[in-house]
Amino acid sequence: MKKPSSLLGKAYALLAGDTSVGKSKKRPFKRYTERELITLESEIGAELFGPVEKGRHREFFCLDEKTWIWHEEWTDEKRHIQTNTIRYEINDQGILKVQEGARYSYLVGDELRNFVMATRLYYERVAREIYRVDPNTGQRFADPD
Repeated sequence: MKKPSSLLGKAYALLAGDTSVGKSKKRPFKRYTERELITLESEIGAELFGPVEKGRHREFFCLDEKTWIWHEEWTDEKRHIQTNTIRYEINDQGILKVQEGARYSYLVGDELRNFVMATRLYYERVAREIYRVDPNTGQRFADPD
């Protein structure tokens, strides 16, 4: 397999490769379903891009090792519900952005850097706030007394 560029390689390793946190077989929330955990994670993901405007709903989450989802919902001035969903697929060629209307493009430049930064922050916050592990070491935090 051809080695990707260093930025792309780092993005891929960040998103799919370094899983010291994600590969833990002990799930701290065994009582939650996978969908409930995704909901908790997406609440953190939604905050990474600034405040959500009143009347809007935003989600950003990691669906699986190679797929990220961005979803927004709002009501327009005619009171119709509008949605925007973007799927990001990690593959050997890069990060493919899949938008509604069969629009496909690979992330480059600032968009790629912003995506990598957002996913890094996502992993750090989700690890700490939901799974209570250090994102760098994968070690569990002590439970509060």
